[in-house]
Amino acid sequence: MKQTIGRIDKADFPLLELLQIAVKIDTGAYTSSIHCKNVIEEKGVLKCNFLDEEHPDYDGKEIIFKNYQTTRVKSSNGIVQTRYKIKTTIILFNLNHDIYLTLSDREEMKFPVLLGRTFLNKRFVVDTSLTNLSFKQQQNEH
Repeated sequence: MKQTIGRIDKADFPLLELLQIAVKIDTGAYTSSIHCKNVIEEKGVLKCNFLDEEHPDYDGKEIIFKNYQTTRVKSSNGIVQTRYKIKTTIILFNLNHDIYLTLSDREEMKFPVLLGRTFLNKRFVVDTSLTNLSFKQQQNEH
């Protein structure tokens, strides 16, 4: 049985030390992405900062990945970009899920994380009239 998720929610990314991060559910997007800055690849290691200085949870901490890939992503305006892709864990509805995230500068976007079809498929059905279902469940259990 698929879990119902609304059009927006809040999720935890424990391996990235990010909690209650706003996510937008986007069935039009194939891949999922997360906002990051200062992406540098050197000596087989990928380094970046998540979120922006304006974000309340921004800590300036550099996150380092030894396992990453590159992938080609077509944006909504049709432009194809090569992006770095990482595998991490997302917690929704108190369950851990593996997720691949492409690293993208989403500074102009309201939501730092976009959850696309590849992640949503076989797990969730989207009800666009609802919001924060996972976050509300988490709050009710604490």
